[in-house]
Formats: sequence, structure tokens, C-alpha cells
Amino acid sequence: QVHLVESGGGSVQAGGSLRLSCVASGDTNGIKCMSWFRQAPGKEREGVATIYTRGGGTTVPGYLEDRFTISQDRDKNTAYLQLNSLTPEDSAMYTCAARKDASVGCLVITKDTYWGQGTQVTVSS
Repeated sequence: QVHLVESGGGSVQAGGSLRLSCVASGDTNGIKCMSWFRQAPGKEREGVATIYTRGGGTTVPGYLEDRFTISQDRDKNTAYLQLNSLTPEDSAMYTCAARKDASVGCLVITKDTYWGQGTQVTVSS
């Protein structure tokens, strides 16, 4: 079992920045990718960033890549999500995910996805 614990969320004003962290523990061997998803009230969950743990390659949707950056510290089994130039539309619960099977894109939710509890990001105008 993989346990994921997020931190770093909070309330910021528009234009501000936050850095989210996700620490993986437990059976971390074989994790192929770590990702961040977000979900705002009344909206579907969307994937915002993923990093492939072995090579460090990343995927961020085009409409976010100029503001969101994902990185990792493999020694600490930690993934980070840097959020810049935040807008109220970025307000959501941000949740970390991990997968041991990367045969399907890591921003696709599968039954084998491990989830954290999430950290709330609130951006005020």
C-alpha cells in the first residue's frame, strides 16, 4: 500500500504563489509516476501535472504549463507542485496521486491509482 500525504495548501490572494508537497510512504517501490489533480465544487476532477519518477519527465496541460511546475525529490519520495500567478479559478482541493503502472497516461485515473487526502487551495480576488 502506498500512503500519500499532501501539504502546502492555504489561502492566497490572486497573483500569489503556493508550493504543494506530496510525501509518499509505505510500499513506494515501483512507483512510476506521481501526479496532482484538482477538483473544485461542482466541477469534475482534472489532472494538472504528472512527473515520471525514473526519468523525471513531466506533463502539464498546455493551459497551465506557464504557471504550474511539478518536480520531485526522489530521495525523499516527494513530489512538489509550484503554483504561480494564481487566480480564483485555481481554487480547488488539490490531491496527490501515484501509480505503479504507467502504461496508461498518468493523468488518467485508473483503479490502481493511489490517492492522498488532498490539500485545499483558496485564491481570493
